[in-house]
Amino acid sequence: MAGRIVNSAAAQRQRAREGVVFLALFALTIPAANWLIGHAGTACVAPHGPCVIPVAPGVLAPSGVTMVGVALVLRDLVQRRLGTGLSALAILCGAAISALVAPPALVVASAVAFLLSEFADLAVYTPLARRRLVAAVIASSCAGLVVDSIIFLSLAFGSLEFLPGQVVGKAWMVLLSIPFVTWLRRRDERLGIGPA
Repeated sequence: MAGRIVNSAAAQRQRAREGVVFLALFALTIPAANWLIGHAGTACVAPHGPCVIPVAPGVLAPSGVTMVGVALVLRDLVQRRLGTGLSALAILCGAAISALVAPPALVVASAVAFLLSEFADLAVYTPLARRRLVAAVIASSCAGLVVDSIIFLSLAFGSLEFLPGQVVGKAWMVLLSIPFVTWLRRRDERLGIGPA
């Protein structure tokens, strides 16, 4: 019994440490995405449009799409490690940092999009996460990426021109995360790390 208590305490500490790392990375994806949109891409739309990257043949997306796709997965991992409340705090912190690197309209658009897509993500992720982590991450990320894309593009650019690219680009990043999420789930089971 004492061994189980020690392992349980160690598992809780491991979960908390990893949660803090996921939380920091999640918060940093927001300013990174906003910086990319204004500074990096294969082309930048003049005069104040986004820098874009190809995400599929003939399909372009604002370059921040790569960071947002990663953010959708990190948001789920934050919830798994630390609970639901800290994700919203991370979004606000990320928006505050974004104010240092992006125009105010872009900061507001990304913060609102992240916060509203958080609700879509929670509605899908939370019921699935205890039983099927990988399915929960995929399903909630899909819901979140659609909501985030529509809101962000509408607020930031007043157009849904890049909607197909946003959806495809974020989906690529979610798909690329599946091996890591699968490994994490298996390792959590082995170490006795449960969700928060």
